[in-house]
Amino acid sequence: MALTLAMLRKELILPAVRRSGGELAGLFLPGRRAMPDRVALFIDAQNVLQAARRCFHAGAAIHHTDGQIDPLALGSLICDRPPPGRTRILSEVRIYTGRPDSTKQPKTYGAHMRQCEAWERAGAIVIPRALRYPREWPAERAEQKGVDVELAIDFIAGAIDRRYDAGILFSTDTDLRPALEFVAERFEHYPRAEAAAWRAPGANRALRVRGSRRTWVHFLDHDDYQTARDHTDYLLP
Repeated sequence: MALTLAMLRKELILPAVRRSGGELAGLFLPGRRAMPDRVALFIDAQNVLQAARRCFHAGAAIHHTDGQIDPLALGSLICDRPPPGRTRILSEVRIYTGRPDSTKQPKTYGAHMRQCEAWERAGAIVIPRALRYPREWPAERAEQKGVDVELAIDFIAGAIDRRYDAGILFSTDTDLRPALEFVAERFEHYPRAEAAAWRAPGANRALRVRGSRRTWVHFLDHDDYQTARDHTDYLLP
């Protein structure tokens, strides 16, 4: 379901707040904060995996481990490259994923659970949602339902509750743009709403806030992908 800013405001029963002035992406006012920013990274797992395959494995035979990332390594990499004038600490990594049915896809379910357990052991918070299976399955593929909505609500709630100083949304799913816009438009300086995306020749797509308030985008290239890549074959028991 496509979210809108009005829908999110209605759901959270919050008034719209407008700010005067604007801030261009990459332009920050120094000296406003003595403590490092607490960073929370929100990862749309399937979107990040598929985007990595398009950016870094195009034209090649895809192995099922291609596109996998270590969420904590990814978070540390992003946190170590703050926008100018900022210092940051990684406080939370949240990864949102679809969960296969254990009876319909037992092998895939087992691999998925092993991967989620590895993420959790490393310190990430995993938020799964059951996949939806169409009547024509397996002729038609199962699909994610509700992952984007849950991520959007958590991103906004985290900002309202001040659980982070900088919330970074790693996804190119445009259904999530209203959540980014909500946080960017509602708060003057903190919490900050930022985005992350893979970058490759001909592929610089990222979520951005439209209008006077622009968001900082953390672009990650092939070397960054290799740094955060997870080669583990979770199909192996």
